[in-house]
Formats: sequence, C-alpha cells, structure tokens
Amino acid sequence: MPETTPTPVIEVKDLVKKFDGKTVVNGVSIHVNEGEIVGFLGPNGSGKTTTIRLMCGLLTPDSGSGQCLGYDITTQSEKIRQQIGYMTQKFSFYEDMTVVENLDFVGELYGLANRARRVNDMMAQFGLTPRRQQVVGTLSGGWKQRLALAASVIHTPKLLLLDEPTAGVDPNARREFWDRIHDLASKGLTVLVSTHYIDEAERCHRVIYVSDGQVVTRGTADEIIDQANLSTWVVRGDNLETLAHALEKRPEVRQVARFGRSLHVLGTDAARLDALAEDLRDDPDHDWQRADTTLEDVLIDLGARNDRAAAP
Repeated sequence: MPETTPTPVIEVKDLVKKFDGKTVVNGVSIHVNEGEIVGFLGPNGSGKTTTIRLMCGLLTPDSGSGQCLGYDITTQSEKIRQQIGYMTQKFSFYEDMTVVENLDFVGELYGLANRARRVNDMMAQFGLTPRRQQVVGTLSGGWKQRLALAASVIHTPKLLLLDEPTAGVDPNARREFWDRIHDLASKGLTVLVSTHYIDEAERCHRVIYVSDGQVVTRGTADEIIDQANLSTWVVRGDNLETLAHALEKRPEVRQVARFGRSLHVLGTDAARLDALAEDLRDDPDHDWQRADTTLEDVLIDLGARNDRAAAP
C-alpha cells in the first residue's frame, strides 16, 4: 500500500515577534504534522513559549505568516483557539473546589453538550473517579497534573500545548503523564511541549532547540546527534576539576561537561580527540572510555556555543 501523506497541522514561515523593542522570535519557520509530539527546548528567555503561542494564534506575530489547523494564524486566531487545549506550568484551578466541580466548570466554559457525561468520561479516562469529591487543594502534584491534563482535553481539542507540564512532580507521575500523552497522540492529537528536561525531549517524536529566538537545530533525537558530528569520551577518576580545566585549553576539545564523578569530553575532529585520549589513557588516576554521544551532550554543546556567541 502507498504511504499516506502526513496531514500538516501547523505550517509557519519567518515569524517575528518583538516586545519593548527586543526581538524574542526571529524568523522562525516550522512544520508540524498531525499526531506528532514536538518538544521545544531552550534556555529561559530563548523564545520557545512565545514561538508556540505565535504558531497557534495565541499571539499575533509582527511579521511572518502561517496556518494552524487550516486557519490563518493572524486573521482566524479565534477559530484556532476553539480547537486548542492549553496546560500551563502553574496549576490554575480552584483549590477549594472538588475534582468534579473543577471539571464541570471547565466543561461549562466550553459550552459542552452532555457535560455531565463528558466529565465522567474524563474522570474515568484519567483515573480521577475515586477522587471525584476530593478538594483539589489536598491533591498531590501528580494528581493535580492529571486533573490539569483532563481539563485541557475535555473539549476534544485537535492540538494540545504543554508549557513545562511536569515541573514539580515525581518521576513516576512524569512517566505516567508521558504514557498518557503518547496515548492521546496515537489517536490523532498533536502535541507541542515546552520542557527543560532532556529525557522528556527524547520522548517526543521530534525536538526543536531554540536559542535567542531562533531555531538552532531540529529533528529526531538521533538526527540531532548525527547532525552535531561530535565525538565523545567519558573520563572517570579523582581530581576531575583540575583535569577539566586542562582539557578546556586543548584545541582538540570542543566542550567538557561535568556529570558527577565523570567528565564528558567532546570534539568535532574524532581522530584528534582519539589521539588525545590515547595519550592520556596511561594516567592511572583517570579512566578514559569512548562513549556514544547523547542528546544531552549535544544540547550542552549548543548551549555553550550560544553563550560564547552572545558574550561581548
């Protein structure tokens, strides 16, 4: 059977947005297909959340064009908003109301038909039924997260925006959350997520790394690693800080990243870095091992490069 062409949910070109004269988004072009989970990474103030809001008609660009869900992002933003679910980092529901009261209130805001049935369906789908009468202020972070996600999709949106959705929740809650996100995406929901967690970015179908309002790199985790063309060695042992300072002065070394009791030593010239490692492997205080470059290695390197470029 011939492959079906993916349905584009978002296509934007050359988006620019300024606040108080500062360019926050600078010429961004992005394409997102139906059912994709796309992760936006970047340092604070890099423009990733603003970029997401521009693409979805929640902010109006100063220049640029595009469509979201088949609607023009500058002239038909209200139609786009009706089909979007948005989960913010800050929990924004009524803590003195019960779970069922909060969901019912959100359903009323959306004017849902058969609201009571839809609320019950959401509680069942997200495991909230046993806590339907619990006051929200007494819920743990993980249960509040479930409630926020249920409220974000109660109106059956076609596009879900997640802004740092797992901040402050435990690892088990994070894992359960991502299982639910993948389940929703498998049913056709498109998800854009802003996150600082690299392991969460690796759970996305594609990653877009943003810095200073521009897209620095994009693709699957494997594609981004391949594009970086980095060679990596891991060094373990004592007095690593002294070694790190020495290595940072070597021309063969692009970046030295600290990871607890180990160093990740990165370079773009594999042969020269290998030669350096071989020269230093005889040191009995340090164990050198060749390693696969990770997405975290690449993003640390990108961040360091951008910092150096921005320095006066």
